[in-house]
Amino acid sequence: MPYWITAALTLGTLVILLLMGRAPWCDCGWVDLWGTGGTSEGSQQVFDWYSPSHLLHGFIFYAALWLVARRVPLGWRLVIATLVECAWEISENTNAVIERYREATISLDYYGDSVLNSASDIVAMFVGFWLARRLPVWASLAVVIGFELLTMWIIRDGLALNVIMLLSPVEAIREWQAAG
Repeated sequence: MPYWITAALTLGTLVILLLMGRAPWCDCGWVDLWGTGGTSEGSQQVFDWYSPSHLLHGFIFYAALWLVARRVPLGWRLVIATLVECAWEISENTNAVIERYREATISLDYYGDSVLNSASDIVAMFVGFWLARRLPVWASLAVVIGFELLTMWIIRDGLALNVIMLLSPVEAIREWQAAG
């Protein structure tokens, strides 16, 4: 039963995104496995440099739910994680949040995700949730730290910096990101 609810939440989110006017796939006219970073096409393809952040969401949701709801069956914890991830995908693609990204971060070419990219982000969260369940804690921490360091090194951004810059932008971080 919980897995059907997870599937319904995911499908419902994709329908909502379409009804919000999000592009089903890249307006560029082709589907590619990886979007070109720093362009408006970047978040329109199957994966982008923010896909690792969504993988990390799965690790974080699994850990948080293990801490506060470990007696809740795993399937229901996945439903909760999916609900949070889907709510994020919907809110992230509202005009208000897109404009916030454009004004508070260096993401001037961000126009929202395609529905295809949002679907991949949700799947990345599922993979992170599953990996967190399977891997030892030390390996989970290594994955989280490793992906944060990798994205900070390659695109000067990541989950932690993204949250900081969205909620309370720091000029020094913006300058460092822009210098890359």
